Amino acid sequence: MSTDLAGKRVVVTGGARGLGLREARRIVDGGGAVVLADVDEQTGRAAADELGAGFVRIDVTDDASWQDGMAAAVAHLGGLDGLVNNAGIEISDLLVDLDPDNMRRVLEVNVLGTALGVKHAFRAMRPGGAAGAGGAIVNIASVAATIAFPGIAAYSASKSAVERLTKVAAAESGRLGYGVRVNTVCPGLVPNAMGAQLAGDMERLGLFPTADDAVTAVVGLTPSGRLATEDDIADGVAFLLSERSVFVNGATLSIDGAMGM
Repeated sequence: MSTDLAGKRVVVTGGARGLGLREARRIVDGGGAVVLADVDEQTGRAAADELGAGFVRIDVTDDASWQDGMAAAVAHLGGLDGLVNNAGIEISDLLVDLDPDNMRRVLEVNVLGTALGVKHAFRAMRPGGAAGAGGAIVNIASVAATIAFPGIAAYSASKSAVERLTKVAAAESGRLGYGVRVNTVCPGLVPNAMGAQLAGDMERLGLFPTADDAVTAVVGLTPSGRLATEDDIADGVAFLLSERSVFVNGATLSIDGAMGM
């Protein structure tokens, strides 16, 4: 078993399933302790029990929910060394048919949710905070922040914002002496539930004849010749949480097989 995260205490948002749960499992496998945070309390508690982790309910778009959830997570873990801002949604629309409510929802979850996570992680990990020993934040963006792919304007805009927000957060943390590193991971398309939904949306919007054709197009745009896996992403997140990346700050780690280069 890897011990690269031994002793690390980490909160993972969107941790009830999918990529968030895989990231949490990688942290546990690396010797760390995890609290899963999610709005889906039933699924999240079941996942936490199976993983041997804690669970807190956090609506990432709600400031009070963050405040209460982070306090509970710090109490459960006995401190805090890291946050993975993984929670996010994707809703596909052609710009000509853009639904403002859909875009607001994507921006609220992906951008505001990430910003509030940074806020409350800073407050917990900075000197004088509930944990107070510094740490690391990893914000999950997307290859969609680096390329122009049709049908995902709101998602692409939100993930571009996450990448820039990360750099501002790293600058503020350094200038104010918080001792918290902040980095971004930009995953490529992963063949999980969200990835399958996205491929199906491309067919629904008439951009590709079938969902399989959409996936084939993505692979064709990827020099490494395949889709990303959840393990690929989780390993990158683990690196950015670990002591092996102590001088990596404000960086964007693309795990996309060079699709976004």
